[in-house]
Amino acid sequence: MRVLLQRVRQGRVTVDRQPVAEIGPGLVILVGVSPEDGEAEINYLVRKIAHLRIFEDEQGKLNRSILDVGGEAIVVSQFTLYADTRKGRRPSFTRAAPPQIASPLVDQFAERLAQEGVPTQTGEFGAHMLVEIQNDGPVTIWIER
Repeated sequence: MRVLLQRVRQGRVTVDRQPVAEIGPGLVILVGVSPEDGEAEINYLVRKIAHLRIFEDEQGKLNRSILDVGGEAIVVSQFTLYADTRKGRRPSFTRAAPPQIASPLVDQFAERLAQEGVPTQTGEFGAHMLVEIQNDGPVTIWIER
């Protein structure tokens, strides 16, 4: 499982010009799933993300977690995180999990993040989404498990 975190001042996901998720300060989390992923990867990443100190304290140091600052999250399924560009000019996505595996795992990931105490919204799996990210910092972090 791969995630790309972006610390945001605000984020929004729209599908067919209709908003499906919108947050203020927090994280937009792009999640890629491989066929080998399961509950162990979800649990590890959720705990890591919820407690990762990537928000500033009073001195401007990255000392606070999303839980500490009361931030929110949007989770967006992103199979393209498994793009293989080593050959040719068209990426291969064979390392990404098929939808019947990925969709429930992305849902579980979002549910577990909410259970960890982070108010969490999601994009729409399989839809063509417009993801608006007002990256704060910018702070962008890649985590893989």
